[in-house]
Amino acid sequence: MGIPLPLLDTSPLANPRKPDWLKVRAPGGPRYIRLKGLLREWNLHTVCEEAHCPNMGECWEDLTATFMILGDVCTRNCGYCAVAHGRPVWEDREEPERVARAVKALGLEHVVVTSVNRDDLADGGAAMFGATVRAIRREAPGCRVEVLIPDLQGSAEALQTVLDARPDILNHNVETVPRLYKLARHGGRYERSLELFRRARRAAPDLLTKSGLILGLGEEHEELLVTLSDLRAADVNILTLGQYLRPSPQHLPIVRFYRPDEFRELAEAGKRMGFAHVEAGPLVRSSYHAKRQAAGLGS
Repeated sequence: MGIPLPLLDTSPLANPRKPDWLKVRAPGGPRYIRLKGLLREWNLHTVCEEAHCPNMGECWEDLTATFMILGDVCTRNCGYCAVAHGRPVWEDREEPERVARAVKALGLEHVVVTSVNRDDLADGGAAMFGATVRAIRREAPGCRVEVLIPDLQGSAEALQTVLDARPDILNHNVETVPRLYKLARHGGRYERSLELFRRARRAAPDLLTKSGLILGLGEEHEELLVTLSDLRAADVNILTLGQYLRPSPQHLPIVRFYRPDEFRELAEAGKRMGFAHVEAGPLVRSSYHAKRQAAGLGS
C-alpha cells in the first residue's frame, strides 16, 4: 500500500487554525458575479453556496456549478454539513426546465445535478432527478450530465428511475468510514450506500460511478484504506478525497488537517487499488474538476 501514514491522534483539535494550503481568495470575479445573478433570476440553488464550498470562486469563474434541486432544506442533519435541515416545503415541477435552460444559456459542457435528502418523498426525489436529466438532454444535448444522488433510502425502484434517465456519471458520496456514520451521517447507512453502487453496476454495466470522502473527522488510516477497498469492490470508478472544514461551531470538530503530501499518498493508494481516476487534495470536493475527470475517462 506504499509508505504508511503515521498513526492518527483522533482527539479534536483544540485550536484548529487553517494551514496555509487551505487559504483561498474570496470570490468576486466578473463571471462569478454574472452566474450568481443568473441563478437568482431563475430561482435556482447550488450546493456551492449552500455547502460553503471553498472552490466556489474558481468554479464559477470557469462557469461551472453544481445545481441543487428539490430545495435547500434537508431532511437529515449530518454533523459535517452546512446545508439547512428541517421539514422541506419545496415543490416545484418547473425546476427541471429552469435548470436545463440555465445549462443551455451558460453553454456548459458538463453539469452536476445534486439534491438535499428528501426522505419525506416516497421516491426520495428520484423522479425529479430523472426529469432534470431528460430536460438537460433536450436543451443541451452535447452536455455531459453527472448526478450526485442521496441514498434514496435504499430503494432499488427509485435508483432505477434515476438510471432510466441515462446520466453519464452516477455519483454518491459515502463521506466517511463506517465507524463514524452514527456520529457524522444521521440517517445514512454505509452498507446501503455500497449496495447502491452494486445495484447500479448490475443495471448499467458501462455507467461511470463515483464516490467521495471528507477527511479529518477522526478516521484512522487503515479503516480509510478499507473503505476505499470497499468502494473498489463495488466497482466505483472515480474517487474524490478532500479535507473536512467545519462550517460552524455547532458542527463536528476537525480532528486533524491532512497535508498535501498525505493526499498525494492516498491518491497513489487509490490508483493502485484500481480507481480509474482519483482527485485528492485539501480543497477537493465531490464536483471539483468534474468536467476534467469525465473528459479524461472519455465519458
